[in-house]
Amino acid sequence: MQSQTAIFSKLVRDFMRDSPVVVASGCPVGEAVALLAASENSCVTVINGVGVPVGIVTEADVTDRIAFQIDKLTTIDTVMTSPVAIIEADEYLYHAIARMRRQEIRHMPVVDVGGTVVGALDLHDALAVAGGQLMGQIDSLTRDDSVEGLTQVKAAQVELADQLFADNLSATDIQELLTHINRDIYNRVVEMNLAAMKSEGLGDPPVPFCVIVMGSGGRGENYLFPDQDNGFILDDYPDEHHTEIDGWFIDLAERMVWDLDKVGVPLCNGGVMANNPLWRKTLSQWKEQISLWSRKRDTAALRLCDIFFDYRIAWGEQRLADELREHVTKIAHTSPMFLRQMYEDDVEHRVALGVMGGLFQRFVTETENEDHLGELNLKHTGTLPLVEAIRLLSLREGIEQVSTLGRMEALHNMGIFDNDEYDYLIGAFRHICRLLLRQQIKDFKAENDVSNFVDPDSLSEREKDILVDSFKAIRELRGRVKGEFTGDIF
Repeated sequence: MQSQTAIFSKLVRDFMRDSPVVVASGCPVGEAVALLAASENSCVTVINGVGVPVGIVTEADVTDRIAFQIDKLTTIDTVMTSPVAIIEADEYLYHAIARMRRQEIRHMPVVDVGGTVVGALDLHDALAVAGGQLMGQIDSLTRDDSVEGLTQVKAAQVELADQLFADNLSATDIQELLTHINRDIYNRVVEMNLAAMKSEGLGDPPVPFCVIVMGSGGRGENYLFPDQDNGFILDDYPDEHHTEIDGWFIDLAERMVWDLDKVGVPLCNGGVMANNPLWRKTLSQWKEQISLWSRKRDTAALRLCDIFFDYRIAWGEQRLADELREHVTKIAHTSPMFLRQMYEDDVEHRVALGVMGGLFQRFVTETENEDHLGELNLKHTGTLPLVEAIRLLSLREGIEQVSTLGRMEALHNMGIFDNDEYDYLIGAFRHICRLLLRQQIKDFKAENDVSNFVDPDSLSEREKDILVDSFKAIRELRGRVKGEFTGDIF
């Protein structure tokens, strides 16, 4: 029996009709209608000369606007609906349902990341998957574009995470979904403020740009309440226009970060936000900054790199993020001394496993934080040591993936990890993420502070045994990384 909440982890590509009827602009309507009649589809997507969807004609259009009303040689451009709403194949299905219901459309072309049509989504098909009882949840995750509406979206995340956890969806899959919802909040906050600035007479963005999220948001590994780690990448512009152009983006950045805070994505205590000029630069400035950080190699620069290297676009021009990613990967791949310095800066981040009877099997619990004495900080002494080690190996190998699981898979495919090491590390990451997410959900429901601490006494004996094995696998990995990056095997 299919889980009632399974739809929230399903993608559009899994439910689209993958043999869409596509015709070029200028095609005679008679030809398009014939193609539609011979297919199992309910719409025709019209594309321009470079394959981008520019319009749509549905079965209802055939009945209401074409049949017995116009000559079959009339071009389809005269009857198509344009512009046309589209959605990417890797978008979540629930998001597509919400958009279609909100915009009162029943058909939507599906495109790949390059904008090429790969399918068509029918609202009837999508609703059949969702079931009527889930419409309330879908609506709660796709409220209107306002601070109040997005606050409700943020609050609905916890309930969804709880239900998905109860349905035995893996913690890492839930984290990816939570990250997606948070990026969607970013997207909508940016769109909302762009519209507001235009209505106030401030105009459109003076140059193309993108918004990036960093840290766990960049890796797709958000827990329940991540803070803000964001920045802007601006297209290059002449220096003489800096005051004018940067002033416009300062305004946008201030609006964005404060609206995100109101919605429930709190301000970053470390100032890693686009209203800080350190995190708001042109593409060329970013490249110069990364090159400088890689040469400077002091503690502050290395920690900024740790944050920055795990970024992902949340809104805007993908090409800017891609070009910077290529530069970042090349810098790291060709700078072994820089990577060694990064390792040495991370060296104190160890797993919470000590020695007892000559064996590494005693948990090292919190001794300084009075609110969590005797507990395990599973982020700082669990996932963080693993994430850092995997990042270093990936940067050395020139891997552009940013998720920890994606990086591990790439390293395995390259032969850096054998099958056993890969299985142990994948298992370790999934297990620790599961324990952490479960505890955060439990804390939230009990109205306690949500943190990264877990009481080892709350774990079953089997969970403790797996956690010990997980810590051992991470510790062995860090020992290997130490040897490979420093030459020191002791």
